[in-house]
Amino acid sequence: MMPKLDGWSVLRQIRQTSKVPIMMLTARGEEQDELFGFELGVDEYITKPFSPKILVARVEAILKRTSQKQNNISDYGGIEIDEDGRSVKVDGKIVEMSLREYELLKYMVDNVGIALSRDKILNNVWNYDYYGDSRTIDSHVKKIRHKLGKKGKYIKTMRGIGYKFEIK
Repeated sequence: MMPKLDGWSVLRQIRQTSKVPIMMLTARGEEQDELFGFELGVDEYITKPFSPKILVARVEAILKRTSQKQNNISDYGGIEIDEDGRSVKVDGKIVEMSLREYELLKYMVDNVGIALSRDKILNNVWNYDYYGDSRTIDSHVKKIRHKLGKKGKYIKTMRGIGYKFEIK
């Protein structure tokens, strides 16, 4: 009932290249039509007339379901950081890090290209309640560089300032 192409053809074309969630809103309410839609890969099949509140609830359910499947992994020049799993991989191999090392690395990659002073790092990673020496950052950076291997060169020392994470 659409101009040029019908809904089934559009659905087939989308499914050839994408797994994006698809919801069909249609006047075709027969059981065989609904089953055919699911066979072709539709995520939700709603027949007219429908309640706007039900439509919104179904859209929210699909978005919730599909957003959970996406993982929260970022790649920084071969360093993969999984925020959900709080893990680090270098060139596909898991690197064991302490909580502070992970948080320090994460803070640096979140501020890529920005020169970070030791005080700023202490305030944002260790929080304001840390009263120790700011040189503790140096030892943590040394450990992180060692654990990252060749990728450790991405952490640049900024003399008189602190550190900068830079991929080149």
